[in-house]
Amino acid sequence: MMMKYFTPVLLLALLAGCSSPPQPEQKAQRAKADPQRSLNMEQLCKQNAAHRYNTGAQKIDMTGFEQFQGGYELRGFTARNEGFVCSFDPDGQFLHLSMR
Repeated sequence: MMMKYFTPVLLLALLAGCSSPPQPEQKAQRAKADPQRSLNMEQLCKQNAAHRYNTGAQKIDMTGFEQFQGGYELRGFTARNEGFVCSFDPDGQFLHLSMR
C-alpha cells in the first residue's frame, strides 16, 4: 500500500527537479543607449582624449558609436589625425581610452 503512494510522489519529485527556473535576462541583451546617455559618453570621451593628446575637446572628432560585447565603443580622431577608441560599460561608465 505504501508503494502505491510512493511511486507518484517519486515521479513528481523527479519532474520537479528537472524543471529549471527561467534564466535571468542578461544586461547586454537589454542595454540600449538612449540619446542623452550617448551624448554624455561622447562628451566624456572627448574630455579624456583631449587630456591624453594635450589638445582642446573642440579639436576632437567622433566618427563612430557602436555597441560591442555588452558595452559601448566610441571611435574618434584628433586634429593631428591620431585615432583612439573610448570604451564604456553597459551602464555608460567610462572604462578606458585606447590609442589606435
